[in-house]
Amino acid sequence: MTTSRVIGLVAGREFTTRLRSKSFVIGTLAILAVMAVYVVLFTVIGKGATAKIGLTGQATAMSQPLAAAAEHLGKTVQISTVDNEAAGVQQVRDGKLDLLVKGPLGAPTAVFKSTVDPALQNALEQLVRAQALQGVLAQAQLPPSALNAYQNAKVTLDQLEPPDPDQGPRIALSLITGVVLVISIITFGTAVAQGVVEEKSSRVVEILLATIRPWQLLAGKVLGIGVVGLIQVLIIAGVGLVLARTSGVVDVPTVAFSTVLGALGWYVLGFFLYAALLGAAGSLVSRQEELQSAVTPVTLLPTVGFVVGLNLLLPNPNNTVSTVLSFIPLWAPTLMPARIALGVAPPWQVALAVALMIVSILVVTWLAGRIYRNAVLQTGGRVKLLDALRSS
Repeated sequence: MTTSRVIGLVAGREFTTRLRSKSFVIGTLAILAVMAVYVVLFTVIGKGATAKIGLTGQATAMSQPLAAAAEHLGKTVQISTVDNEAAGVQQVRDGKLDLLVKGPLGAPTAVFKSTVDPALQNALEQLVRAQALQGVLAQAQLPPSALNAYQNAKVTLDQLEPPDPDQGPRIALSLITGVVLVISIITFGTAVAQGVVEEKSSRVVEILLATIRPWQLLAGKVLGIGVVGLIQVLIIAGVGLVLARTSGVVDVPTVAFSTVLGALGWYVLGFFLYAALLGAAGSLVSRQEELQSAVTPVTLLPTVGFVVGLNLLLPNPNNTVSTVLSFIPLWAPTLMPARIALGVAPPWQVALAVALMIVSILVVTWLAGRIYRNAVLQTGGRVKLLDALRSS
């Protein structure tokens, strides 16, 4: 048989087996469930952004001024009148009110359960100060116009760049994209290593290598499992876009669609790189009990790189460390898509990162094939990496 035919047969076997496995179905459903819960929580939290304030006694007179002060500070409030102070306090305890304002206008008391929104506190304090100033003017028999200089005093703002209205959705996209890519690359890359150990421990690999070459077996395994992983990423991406669009969590269809398309390409590049490394790591051991210690150093690389890079990326998208890390092939598949989603990766940087990834995949695949060829038939104890590289 031709090489392509051999690789196709191995890939087809892996594809069919993995796609029908319970782990694939359960894993996909679990990720979709987490996404759905996230969207529901986000929607509920978003709807709960309006603060509920109750006014009782003399404080009812500050209804309109308080609403205006809160709006000036960017806080949406729903103000209601409470006839009984004790009932209002109980509503605060029950969570029906975020704040109850009682007492005289000049010195009101704000009752809250455990924490108070700083914006609401600021609005109340501004209103009380205004009331106090008006009282001072009345005592001094000065007209209200005497406060004009005080009220008109303000800082002039000189804005260099307009704010990006899509910044919030971009951050959400970058975070979700990076997390999904890290999980998918590690999950299906580890599946390659598990398949190698299964065949090695059962001696099936000895029968297979009697008719096909080691690199053909490894290539078919990586290709078949990689396609299954791509299908899962496609399902997650499709459902994610529908949930985001229908719920309004991310209202940037163009950015979301382009981010998803880019993420699919980065998944393919990242998977082939890590699948080769994990396949080689799996060939060094003969039992499933030894697999975890063999693959952990490899699986930690994308996780640590993504966590470190993202913690620097979100506060400052243009920081140097995250930019440099996004070019390194081990971390480019997760950090570069996040930078693209944030809109801080120019095309030349993306092209350079892709070129470095392709070169790295070729080099790593060659090394992994050598390790796999020299170690996969050695049973018993764990094969040392340097011995696998030196063997003929």
